[in-house]
Amino acid sequence: QVQLVESGGGLVQAGGSLRLSCAASGSIFSIESMGWYRQAPGKQRELVASITSGGSTNYADSVKGRFTISRDNAKNTVYLQMNSLKPEDTAVYYCNADGVVVTTTWGKYRYWGQGTQVTVSS
Repeated sequence: QVQLVESGGGLVQAGGSLRLSCAASGSIFSIESMGWYRQAPGKQRELVASITSGGSTNYADSVKGRFTISRDNAKNTVYLQMNSLKPEDTAVYYCNADGVVVTTTWGKYRYWGQGTQVTVSS
């Protein structure tokens, strides 16, 4: 079993910064990719940023230049540094771990965190 625990969400004013953290724990052998998705009210869940175990990153166009994703492979932890926040960044942010090989079955799975609320006031 694998669990993803998120932290760092909260309320911030426009132009401010916030740093999200997500730690994966359990019977993990390896994780190919970790990332952050978000879902605003009335909208579909969208990819914000992702990073592979090798450090390759991918960002949504709406956050390029403002957000930075990083990863500590030894700790199975992913971070999202969010700068110059805008009201439209307001959403529930979900941590994701993809291509997770677990030692219990040696299968490969995808896991989601429970989500953390980010609210940006104008």
